[in-house]
Amino acid sequence: MADIEPYESALDSIPGAHPYPRTSRYHDAEIGIHKQADGTEVRYTKRRLLPPLDDDTEPHVVGAGERPDLLAQRFLGDPGQWWRIADANPVLDPRELTDEAGRAIGIPLAGGFSRGERRV
Repeated sequence: MADIEPYESALDSIPGAHPYPRTSRYHDAEIGIHKQADGTEVRYTKRRLLPPLDDDTEPHVVGAGERPDLLAQRFLGDPGQWWRIADANPVLDPRELTDEAGRAIGIPLAGGFSRGERRV
């Protein structure tokens, strides 16, 4: 096991490789490199700015007990995509999306389907 290259080093050898999977909210984030005084390079993910609010969302009224991850599973097919719902709504904390039953939120359309083509 000692001769296995660390994950970051392996990525360095692949041009254009990105450390985040396509489903991550950080996939398109730029990777920065900070050079320390001793010459050591430290890689970091640069700040991710929120996209403009998208008008192409499906309205949803939050029910009791709903959570962002459960909504993502139900509407987008992946609980890890809760961040897409958070990005589509003007909240600072994703828990604000579902902390109050009866709140109206927008659910982004899954897979780019228009409203008429979406299946839930």
